[in-house]
Amino acid sequence: MDKLLEQIKKGVVWPFPGGVHPPQQKSLSNSASITRLPLPDKLVVALKQHIGANGKLIVEKGQHVLKGQALTIPKANWSVPMHAPTSGTIADIKLMPSAHPSALPELSVIIEPDGKDLWCELNPIKNPATLSHDELVNIIHQAGISGMGGAGFPTYVKADTKQPIEFLIINAVECEPYITADDMLMREHAKQIVQGIELMQQLLNPTLCIVGIEDNKPEAIAAMIQAAEHNSLILVQKVPTIYPSGGEKQLIKLLTNREVPNNGIPADVGILVHNTGTLFAIQQAVYEGKPLIERVVTVTGNTIHKPGNVWALLGSEIKHLLDCQGFSPVPQQQVIMGGPMMGFTLPTIRIGVVKTTNCILAPDHKELAEPGPEKACIRCSACADACPASLLPQQLQWFAKSKEYDKLQEHNLFDCIECGACAYVCPSEIPLVQYYRVAKVEIKEQQAEKIKADRAKERFDARKERLDREQAERQNRHKRKPAVKTPDEKQKVADALARVKSKSANSDEKSAVAAAIARAKAKKQQGDALEPDNSEVAKERALRKEQARQYKEQKAQSDDPASPDDKKSAVAAAIARAKAKKAAQLADAESTADDTPQNDAPVDDKKAAVAAAIARAKAKKAAKALADADNTTDDTPQNDVPVDDKKAAVAAAIARAKAKKAAKALADAESTTDDAQVTSAVENNDAASSTKADEPKANDDKKKAAVAAAIARAKAKKSQKEGNDQS
Repeated sequence: MDKLLEQIKKGVVWPFPGGVHPPQQKSLSNSASITRLPLPDKLVVALKQHIGANGKLIVEKGQHVLKGQALTIPKANWSVPMHAPTSGTIADIKLMPSAHPSALPELSVIIEPDGKDLWCELNPIKNPATLSHDELVNIIHQAGISGMGGAGFPTYVKADTKQPIEFLIINAVECEPYITADDMLMREHAKQIVQGIELMQQLLNPTLCIVGIEDNKPEAIAAMIQAAEHNSLILVQKVPTIYPSGGEKQLIKLLTNREVPNNGIPADVGILVHNTGTLFAIQQAVYEGKPLIERVVTVTGNTIHKPGNVWALLGSEIKHLLDCQGFSPVPQQQVIMGGPMMGFTLPTIRIGVVKTTNCILAPDHKELAEPGPEKACIRCSACADACPASLLPQQLQWFAKSKEYDKLQEHNLFDCIECGACAYVCPSEIPLVQYYRVAKVEIKEQQAEKIKADRAKERFDARKERLDREQAERQNRHKRKPAVKTPDEKQKVADALARVKSKSANSDEKSAVAAAIARAKAKKQQGDALEPDNSEVAKERALRKEQARQYKEQKAQSDDPASPDDKKSAVAAAIARAKAKKAAQLADAESTADDTPQNDAPVDDKKAAVAAAIARAKAKKAAKALADADNTTDDTPQNDVPVDDKKAAVAAAIARAKAKKAAKALADAESTTDDAQVTSAVENNDAASSTKADEPKANDDKKKAAVAAAIARAKAKKSQKEGNDQS
């Protein structure tokens, strides 16, 4: 460290890679002092002129404001307020074109000056050494100061850094061609700049403060050396004139031989960098109590009759600055905000000045010719040689065109400072910087979307965890913790458990029997469950039998030949019916004779009579069925049409066969009845003779006569039956 300090104090500088030497063109604007412009007709004050969030708007349309009055207040991190540049009335609050290549609209406050330029109440600090660290940082914050050299980083954040700072570097290089705003500011306000440096020394307590100025600004170097001669910790250092020596990382390399790591900041290596314009604004905020409402702007170019530097109120339209300096536009005139290397062409000159506006360049066509059409790369490597960040510009351009963003990040795209040195030396006139800017924006958008998605997932997981926890709490809400038991209660519980165990031991046998019964019931239920249910099968079988029977009857009816209605068939049917009726009448007569009560017969004869009656009833039923069949035959309509004799003979034969079958069935039933009666009588007789041997002979004779009569009747019936069969 001591050796490094010695080298720095001796004026040693360390070169950085790359760099170019474009024409300076600074003499156009650094020959005259800084002038003040008249108040414009209106001021368009954009509410966001820095890196970070907008402030909260605290004024409204139609309200009268004073010069230096706050229009917004900080409401988030990296948020700084905006102030009214002059006194007047707020004409409108609306979206207006922004100071950006796209001119995207930004919320702006439009102020119509009243011409009085009245300040609000200011609070200057005569002895800042009495202020605490936080009080001094708060003054810088409320003054709305942000970086005025390019990025617009909030100054209070740098002033309140917690990292130890060894070197405080003041960037007064101003390497961009045409721009002389910092040069003239150091010439005219070196004392105030040094006071601003001392305020930062009070906040950061660095080992050494180094003011880096290019060697093409001898007047500024002399002024700064004279203003800082009383402070031995402030060193004014000359650096070689090479573009882009004013880049933050390049200047750190030049003055300290330290390199900022990839994706790092200077504070990571113990260094902090401020612009001269920013330090002047800090001095004004603390010693004068003035917020940041104006800045020095270089207005230059061959179309400007009075090129020079002016104090421009923030919000002044670019058109107002050009008109005040004598602007004579040419056909297809372009106006650039910034320098020719890092600036951008304005889409309109109705855009207001912002805190980072350091130059308005209005060149003619000879001074700054329009670029020609893009040609193919010839792989000359001139861009790589000129890159101050040691990148591969052509490789980055290929990845940017094919939108291979991962490879762009692998090749350290964000280390590019967009200085334009690569495009300046490219013989194919490829707009390399434009490719890099578009790729950076798209990568940042992707990263922002990823951050949103990650945050949404975190919120979802947190919500799910909360709902699960609440559900668990609801479920356990009614569960009470068991009360702490006393020794007596514990003993009672133990005794109760012992009694329960003894009872369970006595009931082991009963429980075993009950278990056996339960197992048996379970097996039985299981067997019943396994036994198949044949009810459906039985129903289906009965249905099939009934269908078969009906089918046979229908078939039998269909097989019967049509009965002819001639005289022969009618006679045969009538004879058959007559014989059947005669047999039935004879049976009825005999049954009537049999039903006559026998006084001398024993009691057991009644059983035989009952059996005979049952047999006769069956015979009558058969005869009735036969008669019904004959009636069906008689009911057949008679046709006068003669039929074939053979058919009539067949029908008569069928009728006689049916009649014989019915008569035979009736005779079998009657013979069975007679045999039963005879047998019953014989048995009764034997039983009576065996049990009543002592009864008189008269009774025996009567019984024998009854038996003989019954036998005779049976034989008569049998012979009658045979005669019927023969007929």
